[in-house]
Amino acid sequence: MIIYDLIKSGKMPPPECAKTLGFELIDYCPDRLEIHVAFEGRETFTNPAGNIQGGFISAMLDDTMGPALVFSLPPTQFAPTLELKTQFIRAAKQGRLEGKGRVISRGRQICYLEGELYQDDTLIAKATATAMIRDLG
Repeated sequence: MIIYDLIKSGKMPPPECAKTLGFELIDYCPDRLEIHVAFEGRETFTNPAGNIQGGFISAMLDDTMGPALVFSLPPTQFAPTLELKTQFIRAAKQGRLEGKGRVISRGRQICYLEGELYQDDTLIAKATATAMIRDLG
């Protein structure tokens, strides 16, 4: 059984970090390794200007791209992020944000990911990442 099936069935809870970000799985396509998710930009995530602080935006993008890969793995494997590059396009406000992510290249260990974060159908930020598939334990 893959991690996606375990989370979807409720046999495996989402990680605490995903819960903190208000993670919601909207859709996942295992054939294309693409995912559509949502997050809740909370007041506690804002900077003094009232915008969602960039670190939270990066975390949301990491939690968009990562599951696109991790959901395809067995529970004995994980894929930590080795490198993450975020490009901030616009400021994000409190409220719902939606992420779209995909695996653009999957090797035996090294994988390349990309994703975008939207608010009200407007691009807020985009990112690329490198992840490594590892056995747990």
